Amino acid sequence: MSIQKLFDLNGRVAIVTGASKGIGKAIAEGLAEYGAKVVVSSRSQEAVDEVAQSITANGGEAIGIACHVGDEEQRKSLVAHTIEHYGGVDILVNNAATNPVFAPIETIETPVFDKIMDVNVKACFDFAKLCLPHMKNKKNGSIINIASVEGMKPSNGLGIYSVSKAALIMLTQAQAREWGKFGVRSNAICPGLIKTKFSQALWSNDAIMQQVNHHLPLGRAAETNEVAGLAVYLAADASSYTTGAVLNADGGHMLT
Repeated sequence: MSIQKLFDLNGRVAIVTGASKGIGKAIAEGLAEYGAKVVVSSRSQEAVDEVAQSITANGGEAIGIACHVGDEEQRKSLVAHTIEHYGGVDILVNNAATNPVFAPIETIETPVFDKIMDVNVKACFDFAKLCLPHMKNKKNGSIINIASVEGMKPSNGLGIYSVSKAALIMLTQAQAREWGKFGVRSNAICPGLIKTKFSQALWSNDAIMQQVNHHLPLGRAAETNEVAGLAVYLAADASSYTTGAVLNADGGHMLT
């Protein structure tokens, strides 16, 4: 088989959470460009419809299904509606995440801790379990968990977010170890500083960006499509022997 065909996603169905903007949107667009039927999901139906319509207008296939990933019933509904509409699910991209605070860990209240863990870890755990039976039936599936370099090297003010992403990395590796026998692969992508609304407080800060430009080997923040390419690789047969991997898109952050 040619290398080009190894990236062909025609006939495969992908769910991408947190896909109305930023990294999730770029991944949804990238998967569709390579032929996947994409379910664009986020909390706002209007926002996911807009992304799905844009994908369709560019020759891809996509639908929008609103889902608050922190709600168990909405998670079940998202997967059920995907199966009903497309007949299966082959690719799960757990991208949706939250970080409502920037503060020292001793100041974090339990409800905030619970919210971060529910969205950043529990939802990813639950989505994967909901999709697993359908992937097992085909003896093929790809789970892509969007973690963070913060899960490997915490920064001040992001402690609990870092804890959640470290847990997601370990969840990825546990899934890879236990589900490989079913033909299901699980891998994590760890972005560094990417220009998204989620991280705007960082990349729009001139003082922070001066430090980034000085210390990062690549000397800049990244665009969202620089993460999407990794997701396409992990979704496709090009990565058929890759599972349990933790792939950084961080401009060399982990080297500093």
